[in-house]
Amino acid sequence: MSKVNVKPLGDRVLLEIVESADQVRGGIFIPDTAKEKPQEYKVIALGTGKLDDKGSKIPFDVKEGDIVLTSRYGGTEVKYDGKEYKVIGQDDILAIIG
Repeated sequence: MSKVNVKPLGDRVLLEIVESADQVRGGIFIPDTAKEKPQEYKVIALGTGKLDDKGSKIPFDVKEGDIVLTSRYGGTEVKYDGKEYKVIGQDDILAIIG
């Protein structure tokens, strides 16, 4: 698992793009400009947690290492140390894969 020196705050989650194959049947390569935005990510780090009305931390539904689906345009894309990541609120994670 990747270790990144970035710690999300609140109920936010740091995600790393799960790379898909760039080549399709017939050996055709798809350029980055023609690709759809990815929706499949790996959870890299969890935030500090959200508090309920009584001040208790609400547990995360995901854990580090999970592969998740997100809304296509949700969250904020960031670049850190030459790699691209997405910081997203836990509510914008649609499902855990597997």
